[in-house]
Amino acid sequence: MLTARPPAKPLTLAEFGGALAALAFFETRPFLAVAVSGGPDSLALAILADRWARERHGQICAVTVDHRLRPESGDEIRRLHGWFAARAIRHEILVWSAHKPATGVQEAARAARYQLLAEWCREHGCLHLLTAHHREDQAETHLIRHSASSGADGLAGMSAIREFADCRILRPLLGVAKARLVALLNAERQPFITDPSNRDPTFERSWLRRTGAVPVGADFATLLSGIRKLGHDRVAHERKCGRLLAQSVILHPAGFAVLDPGIALAPSDIAEPAFQAIVAVIGGKPYPARRERVVRLHGMLAGAACRGHTLGGCRFVHWRHRILVLRELAGAAGPVRLAPGTSFLWDRRFIVVLPASATGAVTVGYLGRSGVVALNRHRPQTRRRSLPRLIYPVLPAVWDQEGVAAVPHLGYRRDGAAALPEFNFRPINRLTRAGFTVV
Repeated sequence: MLTARPPAKPLTLAEFGGALAALAFFETRPFLAVAVSGGPDSLALAILADRWARERHGQICAVTVDHRLRPESGDEIRRLHGWFAARAIRHEILVWSAHKPATGVQEAARAARYQLLAEWCREHGCLHLLTAHHREDQAETHLIRHSASSGADGLAGMSAIREFADCRILRPLLGVAKARLVALLNAERQPFITDPSNRDPTFERSWLRRTGAVPVGADFATLLSGIRKLGHDRVAHERKCGRLLAQSVILHPAGFAVLDPGIALAPSDIAEPAFQAIVAVIGGKPYPARRERVVRLHGMLAGAACRGHTLGGCRFVHWRHRILVLRELAGAAGPVRLAPGTSFLWDRRFIVVLPASATGAVTVGYLGRSGVVALNRHRPQTRRRSLPRLIYPVLPAVWDQEGVAAVPHLGYRRDGAAALPEFNFRPINRLTRAGFTVV
């Protein structure tokens, strides 16, 4: 005999507080940003986060991104704004005004949403950005990646913590059923917005929901248990890889790396992710190097022949029983003119700042082979011997109207050169990241 399932119980504030406490520490008076679309998940998250923060004399700001993809989105967001006003919850709206691509709209919208949210957090000094991903989202992510033949790390699903340069994303609801969030809104008599794109079968998540590809009951519990196991396996794997990087890699502020050759003798499942991370830092590419190319690199460096190799905008060169990883000049950013009082991210690796006190603009770029020749003509008294000569062409340098004005990492500054820019090695890709977090 079939029996109806008991109705879901609303998620309590105490349970929500426990989920947050398991993820992170917060300020004495916490300030949280909550990404809110107006759907039931994010709306329930905002209500709980607001109460949690108020109990601690803090506050939240609900932040909504208007992608301008549907004509009715403006009216929906105004309605959402009214709901928050009735609850005395601060609400800000960000607009994606950029050109919309003809294909891959969902992917582009997602990237734009996170970029806008991260920029808002930076501008408002907010470290914590909460999103409402729940346990069904986690299961769907696993199934989507499984259909794409993702590796074990990808099959572990979403991490409960993800760090950006300006904030960290916290997903405190990953272990919570969606039904409990809807139950909370029902108990609050709080309406919500339903996005019609969630029912569009051309989108993979919508297709999964419509076709019943996500298991139910005991099978769903088994799926979640398997995802958690994969998550714990990923945590252990990341720790091994991080330990190898800490023991084997030195990053130099001039933008190159020195590797202990023993890194190439590590097991492939640890060494190859380590090489992938090194390539990402030195090469500055937005996407990781393909696995098959990393496997080839590992084989080359582990072999007896001391040959160099290139990958992802990097050169790997054997040097004095070490391995140097240098920026490959052919794929590097070109020279850039810099005006006084300005700064920018150059070659996705260096923050360059020219003081306002500078008397005029300068050009920054890599020294290059011609720059090395010009530098040798001056024969400056510098600490040049402290760095391998093969690195000189890929050292950041400064030019003015008279030629090479400075090569900071060689300690060279031409006599009489005016105020010069500072170079800070801040690559967009980090050698190690916040570890995967399982809930």
